[in-house]
Parts: sequence; structure tokens; C-alpha cells
Amino acid sequence: MYINDPQTGRQYVSKRRRRSTGDRCPHELTFCCFRRFKFRDRERTRVWFIDEMRNARAKWEVDLWAYVIMPEHVHLVVAPRRQNDDIGKFAGRLKQAVSRRAVQWLRMNAAEWIPRITVVEGTREVRRFWQPGGGYDRSVEQLRTLESMIDYIHANPVRRGLVERSVDWMWSSAQWYAGVRPVPIEMDATLPTFRE
Repeated sequence: MYINDPQTGRQYVSKRRRRSTGDRCPHELTFCCFRRFKFRDRERTRVWFIDEMRNARAKWEVDLWAYVIMPEHVHLVVAPRRQNDDIGKFAGRLKQAVSRRAVQWLRMNAAEWIPRITVVEGTREVRRFWQPGGGYDRSVEQLRTLESMIDYIHANPVRRGLVERSVDWMWSSAQWYAGVRPVPIEMDATLPTFRE
């Protein structure tokens, strides 16, 4: 799909990413904020993501195994509990719910941002909180890969210089794995549900 950016006048292609479905393999999902704006740099937007993740888990049969909320992107490791669950729909609904809250807040409190996140898709204007497309989705089939992925996710804030130790970043599952409580959101203690 072609997107017209009214800010720059440029046109770009929004990739429609195909997600693998039909198995119960865990997935690493990555969502980036539109134009890599640091929308997740504020506690309120992090809390919105946590709230909507809780809501999504109540509606979808998906286990949450790891996450990190960074200033301009989010990583999740999730696993469907049932065969043939569509992780893409789960991810889309989660992103949509967060986006609605964020755009509503911007309209009420920082209207100067609305033109910066507005794009034209075909004949309609759309407010973009997330980069267009499905984001990054990687299926995991080996336990060793899953463990490395979780370590990588938890190390994100350290690599970026936000904290010295991953357990110091409140907005990830690193604290949960280290036994720190309370945490913003509990992980599902179902890891792993598969073997190599």
C-alpha cells in the first residue's frame, strides 16, 4: 500500500507483513513508534501499553513470556495457547488500543503533534502512532533461541545506556525473572511449553 506523507511530500510503501500462524510456537514481536518518535519516553505511554497488554491477555489466549518498553519501540515474546491462534490479530488489536489512547491524549494535550503523525492513505487521513505494517515477527522453535531472545530483550536498556543493569529498568520483564515484586505486569509462568 502506498502512503503519502503530508509532512515531507514523500510517498512510501507500507509493507503488509505476513505472520506465521497455525502453530503454538512463541513469537518475538517488535513494534516501532512512527518515525521513531520517542512516544514511549513518558511513563504515561508505558502505563497505557501495560494496561492494554493486560486487556489483550484477558481477551486472547496468549501467554506473555517477556517484554521491554523502550522510548521508541517495544519487544514482546508471546506464545499462543491454542493451535491456529492468529498472533497478527492479537498484535494489531494491542497496537490499535494503545494508539487510540495516545492520539486522544495528543488531541487534548499536545495538538501540535497531530500534523506530525498525520498521513494520507488513499483518500483518508490517518494518525500514526506506530510505524505502518505489521512490525517485526519472528517465530521461535528452539529453547536456546528463546533464551537468547529474552536475554537480548532484557539487555536493551543497558545497551542504550538507560540503566547499568537490566533489572534496574522497571519497564521490562527482567525484574520479574529476577524475582522482584511488584512488577508492572506479571509474566505467564508457562515457559517453556515446547522442547527442542
